[in-house]
Amino acid sequence: MKLNKETYAEYKQYPEKVLQFGEGNFLRAFVDWQIDEMNKKAGFNGSVVVVQPIEFGLVDKLNEQDGLYTLYLQGINEGKAIEEHSVINSISRGINPYTNHEEYLKIAENPELRFVFSNTTEAGILYDENDKLEDKPQKSFPGKFTALLYHRFKAFSGQKDKGLVIIPCELIDRNGDKLKEVVLKFAKAWNLEESFVSWINEANTFCSTLVDRIVPGYPRDTIKEITDELGYVDNLVNVGEHFHLFIIEGPKWIEDEFPVSKAGLNVKFVEDMSPYRTRKVRILNGSHTSFVPVAYLYGLETVAQSVEHEVIGKFIKNTIYEEIIPTLDLPEEELKYYAEVVLERFMNPFVKHYLMSISLNSMSKFETRDLPSLLEYVKTKGELPKRLVFSLAALIEFYKGKRGEETINLSDDADVLELYKTAWDNCDGSEVNLREVVTSVLAYQKLWKMDLNEVKGLTQAVTDYLINIEKLGIQEALKEVL
Repeated sequence: MKLNKETYAEYKQYPEKVLQFGEGNFLRAFVDWQIDEMNKKAGFNGSVVVVQPIEFGLVDKLNEQDGLYTLYLQGINEGKAIEEHSVINSISRGINPYTNHEEYLKIAENPELRFVFSNTTEAGILYDENDKLEDKPQKSFPGKFTALLYHRFKAFSGQKDKGLVIIPCELIDRNGDKLKEVVLKFAKAWNLEESFVSWINEANTFCSTLVDRIVPGYPRDTIKEITDELGYVDNLVNVGEHFHLFIIEGPKWIEDEFPVSKAGLNVKFVEDMSPYRTRKVRILNGSHTSFVPVAYLYGLETVAQSVEHEVIGKFIKNTIYEEIIPTLDLPEEELKYYAEVVLERFMNPFVKHYLMSISLNSMSKFETRDLPSLLEYVKTKGELPKRLVFSLAALIEFYKGKRGEETINLSDDADVLELYKTAWDNCDGSEVNLREVVTSVLAYQKLWKMDLNEVKGLTQAVTDYLINIEKLGIQEALKEVL
């Protein structure tokens, strides 16, 4: 028996109030779960239309199951182990704009549409000068979204009450501001009416956010046991931790329409999200990204294995307490408490959070999450943070695409993968060539927004670590760092 509206007796249909760009594990375990909770507990009475932001994705699977899927929430809450699961019934349907573009634009004509959420990775909110209004669809997420907003503007003749509340969840600083900036840039490039620009500014609300929930995703190792337990086949089973936090920087009136507090959710509407974001991105996400290449090359597979490992666990804790926390301008006690909570979450006994699932777009993640700590450490301490530098060297080794004889399935932007392919293809393993690999990566200003070779001593330090990793192996190379 397969999960769908015919087999799920409690299936309900709600008005389509939410448009969501992205159908991946995170949004389904975070935003869509919250909307399901609000439907059950706060009378939100709304569903989500999911748009697949890239050509290939999960929309077909979603539609086969009528938007239904099972979410397992597992973890530690107030010292107690909690494991629970439920069917999420908040997605009405999914649309692939690459195969059904007219249906995609038609979403804009719905007068009940009010909210927009997105999670298209850190690399998603970018301006693509090749996107044109007449494209069906545009390549970039902001391009697609601008075209949809313009369609809505025309469909409702610019009515101010048909504006939207836009709440992006991409893990970049000031994500709402950035998305609005790119949308306005498209409006200008496409020579759209000034009245449309005014409508964007006056009728629509762009919020910046911070999202916090670890979502390992599809439980491939235990899916047989889960299927036996559930009694039905669900190809979209999702696993997330019990902890969640959603910080939304925006007007307080949004909560009247999006009643998260009535549903008992850990969502905060704030005037300034900066302190929350810096703490979370540097400590939780930054430590994640810094240890993934090290732990994976070491031979480990999951986050919990890494934290509990005698050597890698020490590397993780030392990185957090000695190199990340000292760069943050918040009370030390508060930061250490948060770090303890993070490490406890990493050791969630229920969740197998695979390192490879975190490795998606690792280069842009390092730039967002770890580079600020590295540069701030240099600025305040006058020396390089050796563990973060070692992590960067391990990342470069990781992008060689090999762990021993095993091929690593790299996932990143085509430009990044080409950069590494060229660098490693031209490397014969000599120390001179390894330095050239490092130099070319550190000089990649399109990503780093600067030439990292200009950071005093960084090129040599990364090169030295990379040479050790190549010649001695990651285990021996790490001994020097610890």
